[in-house]
Amino acid sequence: MGKSSGSKNKKKKDRVILPPQLPPELDDDEVVVSDEDLEFFGANDAHARALASLDRKSIDSYVTRVAHHVGDEVERLYEERERRRKAAEALRPKKDDDADLEVDRVDALPVKTLQGELVYNNAKKARFDDSSNGVETKSEDRGANAKQTLQRGERKSKSKSKKGDDKLQNDHAHTEAPNGKLQSKVLEEVKEELSAEELFEKKKAQLAEIGMSMLEDPEANIRSLNDMLHICNEKDQKVVKLGLMSLLAVFRDIIPSYRIRQLTDKELAVEVSKDVKKMRYYEYTLLRSYKAYLQKLISLEKQPTFHTLAVRCICTLLDTAPHFNFRESILASVVKNLSSPDDAVRKMCCETIKSLFIDEGKHRGEATIEAVRLIADHVKLNDCQLHPDSIEVFLSLRFDEDIGKDDSEEEKGKPKKNKRRQNQEVPKQLPVSDKKKAKQELISKAREEVDAELRAVSFTLDPKERRRIQKETLSSLFETYFRILKHSMHTNSSHYTIRGKVINVSSDGSHPLLAPCLEGLGKFSHLIDLDFMGELVACLKKLSGYTDHYSEILHDNTLSVSERLQCCIVAFKVWRTNLEALNVDLQDFFVQLFNLILEYRPDRDRGEVLADALKTLLWEGKQQDMIRAAAFIKRLATFALSFGSAEAMAALITLKHLLQRNSKCRNMLENDSGGGSLSCLVAKYDPEAKDPYLSGALASVLWELSLLQKHYDSSVSSMASNILSMANLNPTQNPVPISNANPLEAYRDLSMEQELSKSANKVLQLKCKKMRRGKEFVALSPSVLQGSDCIANGDELKGKLQNHFAVLRGISENERLRAELNHTLSSINLYKEYKKQKKSAKTKSGKKKIVRA
Repeated sequence: MGKSSGSKNKKKKDRVILPPQLPPELDDDEVVVSDEDLEFFGANDAHARALASLDRKSIDSYVTRVAHHVGDEVERLYEERERRRKAAEALRPKKDDDADLEVDRVDALPVKTLQGELVYNNAKKARFDDSSNGVETKSEDRGANAKQTLQRGERKSKSKSKKGDDKLQNDHAHTEAPNGKLQSKVLEEVKEELSAEELFEKKKAQLAEIGMSMLEDPEANIRSLNDMLHICNEKDQKVVKLGLMSLLAVFRDIIPSYRIRQLTDKELAVEVSKDVKKMRYYEYTLLRSYKAYLQKLISLEKQPTFHTLAVRCICTLLDTAPHFNFRESILASVVKNLSSPDDAVRKMCCETIKSLFIDEGKHRGEATIEAVRLIADHVKLNDCQLHPDSIEVFLSLRFDEDIGKDDSEEEKGKPKKNKRRQNQEVPKQLPVSDKKKAKQELISKAREEVDAELRAVSFTLDPKERRRIQKETLSSLFETYFRILKHSMHTNSSHYTIRGKVINVSSDGSHPLLAPCLEGLGKFSHLIDLDFMGELVACLKKLSGYTDHYSEILHDNTLSVSERLQCCIVAFKVWRTNLEALNVDLQDFFVQLFNLILEYRPDRDRGEVLADALKTLLWEGKQQDMIRAAAFIKRLATFALSFGSAEAMAALITLKHLLQRNSKCRNMLENDSGGGSLSCLVAKYDPEAKDPYLSGALASVLWELSLLQKHYDSSVSSMASNILSMANLNPTQNPVPISNANPLEAYRDLSMEQELSKSANKVLQLKCKKMRRGKEFVALSPSVLQGSDCIANGDELKGKLQNHFAVLRGISENERLRAELNHTLSSINLYKEYKKQKKSAKTKSGKKKIVRA
């Protein structure tokens, strides 16, 4: 017993008694100083200085100290006591009276109940309720409740009536609730709008801060990409668009100039330095964030609100970093939008693909072949029913001139060694041991690996690799072109008759890709393999609308005049580029051109294509047969008389060229009553003949030129008079040349002048309409005119007429000056184009001289 009592006393002695807590510190604003205090401290300055000189920290530490204990243990005890106090407050049950605000007992008089208790008035806190016009305060007095208890004891009957009144008040509050809810919804909407604007500004500032930190040090702040991606998942569309554009700007700057390769298991197992680990983590995080960003763009592309922005971001990424990872998915998205109905989206995608084809230094031509294959698959999948722009991008492709050469030809060109020396060198080689063979194999493998790594890092391709890529690109290109031609042939011959039976092939005759396909075939015709030349020319003949008059097959051609003219142009370009290898008669294409000139309509067909056909078939060709040349001369003169000045100028330049080449056809310029003096197979001219050899043009006279001399366009009239002057010259002489331009250049120049004059005339017409705009004309009866007072002052009338005619003179002078200005502008433009053509001709001639040298 003694021991137990001793141990208890010892525990009591060892128990630590903490000092009481210090009073809370008060701010200077909360301390109230009276005038008496100020007077006391003013009289006793020495006491105030002594109090101010005291060290508060040392006093606090001394007061809160605990004897025979270390400071850390005392701090732990303090924390434990505070934790216990908070736990006790949390477990303490909350009273309902806490919501009531106690009124000071000095300010409120108590109420004594019948039981003799004093009840003080308590005011409840103001609560916000939406039941009555937004905000309503409900307050009740405890004193009122006390009075009700008094009245209950005295008058029990009145208490029942008051309960009924409370129920009525509650029902009335329920009826007013819907009106309050409407006002609360309005308030919530206003608060949401204000909060959305504040949130947008906060997100904007956050994105700017993250973007600046990423641009300053990308490796240290690479994790910030996750924050920017998280912002792109917000509900606010403005915030999402801002986040996408911010990420685009960041990726454009931090994407490396190489493709990030995934590490193998062996590479991951090897221990590396800290710098290598840091670089690997940076590349891994960048690649993961880039992939998430692309997935976000592709998902947002399907939504109409984000479609344009998503496509713009994808096109920008492909344009800036075509060498980086996930290029295949980006290319697939861009190719899919090449035929988009939205013009802005389609133009963006087309420009991106064109820049990809032109600038192959960024991707070494690998992206070019991928894009061409994707477009070919897209055309095949949609059955050639796409926008022409999706195929027109192929015109930006560039191929080397020696793409058709094989490696065997290059080896043939190399000098061969003498056979005797080769036979002598063979026995000199000593037998190699197995160890040396293994050593040589290891060295060769190491060299191959180093060469492969150097090729992957460098942007320059090996010539053989470049030739292989260009061959594959060219094969995919011509595969697409031939598929379009085949589809056009099926739709062209939608139904034809064989021995009276009608056979339907295809119901749809639309071929939007044919025009750019023919243009591309004309550009790359020198790269077509000779094995396909005959089939290609036969296909073009069918598409141009040529029919064999001796067979019973009658085709119904659905192609336009411009498309059929392009078929003729492509056939001649293919024939000229392979002149030695092809033995094809092109008479059928001349016949087709002869008929298509009559079918041309300026408001429906393209005049530039017709001018190109005249240039390719008649201007650049060899000397024509006299009968065929005469037929074309007569038809072109009729054509020039029937259509506009640009078409007439192209026709007259071709006509003059044919007369210069065929001097015997100048007899058609004679105006004898009997017609031309030359005899031919057909004695009478047939203006509607289908074959130029059966038209009898040599028996006719070019009377159209005399009418063209009075043409409203001065250039056309001067050209007609220049052609007529050839009748007085010898067959070996030619007239003074007015223009050295070919038909296509003449058409473009004259059409440009017409556009300039049209724009000036439109401005003048608008001004005249504004000046003449007034009230509508109203016809008045004679009785009304007789009844009205028509007497006017002569001086006033004279002044008004003078002003009116002065305005008319000013308008005519203005028109004259504008016409002169347009003429000078057109002449300046023509001079600039002439300089450009002269420069290009000089450069071409210089290159030819260098090649010959």
